Amino acid sequence: MEIIKDKEFGGERPLFATHDLKLENVTIHAGESALKECSNIEAIDCRFEGKYPFWHVDGFIIRNCLFTEGARAALWYSKNLEMTDTLVEAPKMFRELRNMRVERVKIPNALETLWHCENVVLNEVEVSKADYLFMHSDNIVINNYRQQGNYSFQYCHNVEIHNAIIDSKDAFWNTEDVTVYDSEINGEYLGWHSKRLRLVNCKISGTQPLCYCTDLIMENCTLGDDADLAFEYSTLNATIDGDVISIKNPRSGSITVNGKIGEIIIDKNIKAPGDCKITETKG
Repeated sequence: MEIIKDKEFGGERPLFATHDLKLENVTIHAGESALKECSNIEAIDCRFEGKYPFWHVDGFIIRNCLFTEGARAALWYSKNLEMTDTLVEAPKMFRELRNMRVERVKIPNALETLWHCENVVLNEVEVSKADYLFMHSDNIVINNYRQQGNYSFQYCHNVEIHNAIIDSKDAFWNTEDVTVYDSEINGEYLGWHSKRLRLVNCKISGTQPLCYCTDLIMENCTLGDDADLAFEYSTLNATIDGDVISIKNPRSGSITVNGKIGEIIIDKNIKAPGDCKITETKG
């Protein structure tokens, strides 16, 4: 493997179509496509300032690096990535990637990040300003995660999340086969139009959660005092610990509330079969 150490590059495609290359303390200045069409690349203690540095790359390790705001749309159309201990200040990171593992990474400007990605593992990752995060991505496993940003995980399939705090309006819309364990999800309109969304030991807040869901499962979850008008037109089986402010027109299934329900709204607009069984234990 060729080693390039303590060097600076800029302009268009300075390392285009290189293979079996290790970069140590290298700076990529303004320009485009520094490492396009490459394979078997390692970048350690590097700084990326130019646009589109890793496009069409197969097999790359990024460790203890910095992607400045100028390095936007940095990793697209690539596969087999390992990224650790890195700060990403650039938006639109990760697009059309397959087989990626990201650990101990912070992305403070994660707008339009992780779109159309497949086979993704995140451990100890923090993202902010993350509107439309994970759009149309599949096969995702996440542990110890913190997110701030709306409209996340829309149209995703096969997602497993553990120990997360997710602050997101309209999270998990139109998803299929998502399971969230031991997490806190804050934001209105959670999970609308989802299929087989499963929430286990989760705390939910925000108005009108979990409406239009198909085969929703909730196990030992809690709803905040702003989570009103829940479950409209959903089919579900739910056990909820603590009080619920209001439930509106669930379509079918069962809801067991180990606490008090402030209001149950069943009106003329309920949809067939309209046979959801609601049980209140009042503690």
